[in-house]
This record gives sequence, C-alpha cells and structure tokens, in this order.
Amino acid sequence: MNNSIVNFSSEASTNSMTHSFRFVNRLDIFIYSINLLFGFPLHAYVIWLIITGTRSGVASGFFSLNLSVSEMGNCLNSLVCIVDSCLWIPQLKTLTWFLLGIGIAGRPLCQCLICVERYLAVVHPVTFLKYKPLRYRVICCTVAWMITLGSCLCCMFTVLQIFLWFYSIQFVLLLFIQLICLVTVLWALKQSGPGERGRERKEENHMKRRAFCLILITTVTMIFTYVPLTILGFSVIHTQQFINELFSFGLICYELAGFVQPILYLHRSGKLFCFCSP
Repeated sequence: MNNSIVNFSSEASTNSMTHSFRFVNRLDIFIYSINLLFGFPLHAYVIWLIITGTRSGVASGFFSLNLSVSEMGNCLNSLVCIVDSCLWIPQLKTLTWFLLGIGIAGRPLCQCLICVERYLAVVHPVTFLKYKPLRYRVICCTVAWMITLGSCLCCMFTVLQIFLWFYSIQFVLLLFIQLICLVTVLWALKQSGPGERGRERKEENHMKRRAFCLILITTVTMIFTYVPLTILGFSVIHTQQFINELFSFGLICYELAGFVQPILYLHRSGKLFCFCSP
C-alpha cells in the first residue's frame, strides 16, 4: 500500500496538519522498511521451500507459493515507496500505483483460494480429489493473476472514487466467500459420517479442525488487513477528506498481516525454527 492518494487533500491542510503529515510520513517509511527487511527474506524462503520440494508438495503449496509471490511484489512496492518518499522522483509514481494493484487484489485472491481449497477438502472431498492435480491450481491462479493485472491497471488509470469503490466491493465479496467457507467447515466439524469408527472419526475431526483453524486465521487476518482501509475508503468517498492517522493504522495492519501466512506455512512444514535460527 502507499500514501500517494493523500496528495488530493493536501491543499486543505493546515500548519498543524502539515506537521502531523510529516510525522505520518516518517512512520510510513519505518513500516515500509520493516516489511522490506523482514518480509522479503521470509517470502523468498517460503518460495524456495515450495519449489525445491516434491511435486506433491508443490501442488499442495501452490496457492501459498502464489501468495508469497504477490507478497514479494508488495515488498518491492515498499522499496519503491521508500525511494519515492526520500528522493521525490515523479517517474516512480506510476510504478507505485501499478504495484499497489498487486497488494489490493493478489493477496486477498490467494487467501480466498486457500480457504476454498480447505473448504472443498472437508465438505466435498470427492470434488477435492477430482481437482487435486496441479493443472487445476494453475488455472485458478492464472485467473487470479489476470484479475490482479486488471487491478494494477485500474490503480494506474482510474479516478480515485472508482478505485476506492472497486477496493471496498472486492473486500466485501471475498470476505463473504471466506465466511461461507468458515461456517460450512464449522458445521461439518459438528457432523459425523455414518458408520465411522472411533479412530477414523478422530482422524477426520482432526483434519476438519485444522482446516477450520486455517480458514479462521485467514479470515481474521483479512478482516484485520482490510477493514481499516475500507473504512478509510468509504470515508474519503463521502467526506472528501483523507484521515492520515487512519491510513497509518491501516498500513500497519496491512503490512503485519503479510507475515501470517508464511509463518503458518513454515510452522506446518516444520521449518519455522530453522528460519529463525542462524
């Protein structure tokens, strides 16, 4: 995310707001630096683990792979924002807006695909096994990246109001899908299949609980990520005023949420402490 959309309200700023805006700028640069220094190696390590794993591991972690690739684009956006804030190069604005589209669409789409995959594995296991091969995941991710590319172009060429409406509607739609997956998996967790033995039921419930926890964490992360910025978007649409403090708070939530999924993947693969140790 970036704060270049603050410019449209800068003419109405007072002297006190100017001082606050400078402080927020320093805070934003600090947040971008944290994301770049820690997020880039973390996501690069996840990508390396998935690519160098077995073919079945690549297939099962393909959505996580694409999520980390989109987060690498977000880290690159942090670098561009730092350079642009320090040197004020006008040519970087276009690149900043383009990379902003990756963060707006790439991350939530990949998170939604992960939730739908877990939903199918629990609620519709036959359908999940039918579409388990890697080629189907490639098709889904190709569509997601096409939408992400459209988001990048939308950020570059559309007016602010259209951009904010697109951002807010996308968030509400993807959140609705994830909530359906969450509730359905929770309902399936309370059901027992006919003729199940005690051990089989215990193993199946363990799988359902893991899927439920993954979808729950992803959904909470998505809410934590996008609710502040969505509130800011609707506020800008209705009041035509940009709240710098709310943007900084939303930026902190957005950047911190980017660490959740790679940490979960490293934890599941048993590589978390290997990454933390020298």
